Amino acid sequence: MRLLVIEDNRSLVANLFDYFEARGHTLDAAPDGVTGLHLASSQAYDAVILDWMLPRMDGREVLQRLRQIHECDVPVIMLTARDELPDKIAGFRAGADDYLTKPFELPELEVRLEAVLARTGGRSRNRILEVADLRLDLSTLEVSRAGEPLHLYPACRKLLEVLMQASPAAVTRDRLEFALWGDSPPDGDMLRSHIYELRRSVDGPFPLKLIQTLPRVGYRLAVASTDAQGLTDGH
Repeated sequence: MRLLVIEDNRSLVANLFDYFEARGHTLDAAPDGVTGLHLASSQAYDAVILDWMLPRMDGREVLQRLRQIHECDVPVIMLTARDELPDKIAGFRAGADDYLTKPFELPELEVRLEAVLARTGGRSRNRILEVADLRLDLSTLEVSRAGEPLHLYPACRKLLEVLMQASPAAVTRDRLEFALWGDSPPDGDMLRSHIYELRRSVDGPFPLKLIQTLPRVGYRLAVASTDAQGLTDGH
């Protein structure tokens, strides 16, 4: 599973990562509602674990916007200390698929996730991304080009996912940095280094170049037109 955890309790987030990553799952985290809504609506997840009491935007509003404005039907489990019946009703009416109160045991959360996915049929957005002969399976995280498997570091795979989901539109440097590091990007131009590695794997061995550098904007992944072909070699 690929999971998004929208939770501001760092200790709890660390426990969730330790538990689920040890079982082969992939996780992203958002420390506030605004960031969580952005990730949930712009990337593909098998399920979202959503806290109610969040900075910047509470969990119920995140869920309502996710369902009503972004029309995203990713399964959501609300994870909260609010255990009164009216709260549970409000959570379900906002669009939650399940509701788990704190404190809880991690195995219970795991089986609830499995049950939600079984009930919903694992509903989410298209799990296969394709641009030209490049293919990314979001369920298995396998990447291939022209039928040949590509082996990418996690950071490069994350960048590729964002670029493929946006394709053929441009993606700004700020958005790519946020996808990798959230609100705390590292010093130096680490993004350039990751793009270099991604380009070497995705474009290096193939005659058709897909990753384009857009000066002062960011990057784009698309089949280049003749006029844009000169952009593809920039780092």
